[in-house]
Amino acid sequence: KLREKVRTNAHLAETSKMLATIITDAPIDLDEEALKLKKPDEQKLRPLLEELEFRTFAKRIFTDLSLTSPATVDTKKVKPVNQAPDLFGNYEETTNIPTNVNSLQNIEHTYEVLDTKEKRASAIEKIKQLKHFCFDTETTSLDPITAQLVGLAISIEKTKAFYIPFPADQTETQDIITEFAEIFADETIEKTGQNLKYDINVLKKYGIVCNGKLFDTMLAHYLIDSESRHNLDLLAKIYLDYEMEPIENLIGKKGIQQTNMRNVDVEKIKEYAGEDADITLQVKNILAVKLEEVEAATLFETIEMPLMPVLADMEYTGVRVDKDILDKYAADLREEIITIEEKIFELSGSRFNIASPKQLGDVLFNQLKVVEKPPLTKTKQYATGEDVLEGLIHKHPIAQQILDYRSLTKLKSTYVEALPLLINKTTGRIHSSYNQAVTTTGRLSSNNPNLQNIPIKTEKGREIRKAFVPRNEDYTILSADYSQIELRLIAHMSNDEGMIQDFLAGHDIHSATASKVFNTPLNEVTKTQRSQAKAVNFGIIYGISAFGLADQLGIPNTEAKNIKLEYFRKYNAIERYMNQSIVFAKQHGYVETMFGRRRYLKNINSANSMVRGMDERNAINMPVQGTAADLIKLAMINIFNEFERLNLKSKMTIQVHDELVFDVYKPELEQVKAIVKDKMENAVKLSVPLIVDMNHGNNWLEAH
Repeated sequence: KLREKVRTNAHLAETSKMLATIITDAPIDLDEEALKLKKPDEQKLRPLLEELEFRTFAKRIFTDLSLTSPATVDTKKVKPVNQAPDLFGNYEETTNIPTNVNSLQNIEHTYEVLDTKEKRASAIEKIKQLKHFCFDTETTSLDPITAQLVGLAISIEKTKAFYIPFPADQTETQDIITEFAEIFADETIEKTGQNLKYDINVLKKYGIVCNGKLFDTMLAHYLIDSESRHNLDLLAKIYLDYEMEPIENLIGKKGIQQTNMRNVDVEKIKEYAGEDADITLQVKNILAVKLEEVEAATLFETIEMPLMPVLADMEYTGVRVDKDILDKYAADLREEIITIEEKIFELSGSRFNIASPKQLGDVLFNQLKVVEKPPLTKTKQYATGEDVLEGLIHKHPIAQQILDYRSLTKLKSTYVEALPLLINKTTGRIHSSYNQAVTTTGRLSSNNPNLQNIPIKTEKGREIRKAFVPRNEDYTILSADYSQIELRLIAHMSNDEGMIQDFLAGHDIHSATASKVFNTPLNEVTKTQRSQAKAVNFGIIYGISAFGLADQLGIPNTEAKNIKLEYFRKYNAIERYMNQSIVFAKQHGYVETMFGRRRYLKNINSANSMVRGMDERNAINMPVQGTAADLIKLAMINIFNEFERLNLKSKMTIQVHDELVFDVYKPELEQVKAIVKDKMENAVKLSVPLIVDMNHGNNWLEAH
């Protein structure tokens, strides 16, 4: 058998030998001068490597012995660590310690430990006089709900910082941090930090309230460049040419061996924490100027920074999730999954691992032969993705069963079984993190858990929302949702008279669109026509093509093209607005929301039509979606401030794109509903009314 394999594949061995043989007599003109290693143009190369985020590569280049003068690098040769040798087995490496990069080791700095009440009082007086300070907390955990304070670093001028250590005894810690309560609460003193939301929630546990003007360097950089990362290490490199001390040098690398700040020597923490506060302050002074340059200062000061304390409060409050409801639902899902498994095995005639694409492909296309020409992946395996299975639904009943199986198993593992594990043992609630500096459109995202992904489109998915309940019997869940916010915005931003009149008249916008597009009286519009009009209405916002519309509706391309043409004939101002958005993007390199939030489109003038087309769709979509994001942020700020002013017990707990969820104290229900309706519908004045749908109930599903 082996001999037969060798005989059959002999040509492959010959090909392999040919490919592996180096041709030594190729007709090449040799220019020895061109092969000499020369020092690169650092002024041109360094910014390029930074832009491409080739930071490790850049460090290698600029610290290579042959490219750097002996005066700027340690020339001691060492054997490389965890690095493969070069082609010829030579080891010619340096210690990679360039002296031309700023760091704690070569910048003069003064970081002082404030370990007495007198020293702390002196620092506090200086802060009161200067009316600003930058701070950073050092803690035992990344979870602000459970984290304990280990230290507080404060910087009020470049290369100088104070470090206040806290003991493990939480009573003593409380006494020390309370000394700083006055400056944190002082409305006239500006506070700066990196990812301030975390620090605010840590301090909140100790009764410390952060008032006054806030400046978060992470959020400032997000508005300047939404597509990059915004961590302090990167900002220090970009704006200060500074290499920060890695936290791994103090607590070790991630894993079971990693310790926490409580176990690190105070002198080491002082340097690390002082650097954090010092560098953050230096970066802040640069970013404040750049915000003005990109005309984002107003957006920063009126939306992003005022929103940050709102999100901090939502995270700190958390939301109650009933574990018993989820446990029962998990058991129900397990039974249903077993039933579907048996149906699949019965239809296939064999038992196999349904979760294995390889085994599933073999069953579908070798055993059952569902189609004559099975679709293949790039690796030449049978394709069994969701799109493939949906195309097979009418070919064999097993396809729908597999889709149902996948849907239920994902529901069970991703949500129903995962959510109880995220319930905080201290508070009994889930504390999701809301991220302001992630999406390029300005929308918020959430994680641990991602509450914005809790399913809503399917009946099985919606059941999960039953587990989100009020904190106790004295409370109820209130949900408030903007009605068709993006369509209302595109009507306003395009100034399309037809769509504006439809909204002003209170018509169902999808039926009104169908009436126009299909030339049918409004009261005679069919469900199919309305469904198609709805697909066009929402598809237009995302720059959908006729081909995409045809695929979505399951109709011929020519029919989809005619629907789209008729749509633009009836709503011609929308088409004009879309074209103008693309032209603006091509001329300026960005688009922006009504509130000045920008998204830079680097490929809008690309010669590659596919790449350019993606940015053209972004040019249409981002101003609308981004404005919707800005609107709900404004509403959240105004609602929160009114709750605070009235000292209400009710709390805002969840945000999911156009929806806000509240844990409402029952005696305050009508008052809260009035506030929410007013602040959401009057967040900004448009040419069409903003409408909010509200409902309340014993859980999130009932209220939605």
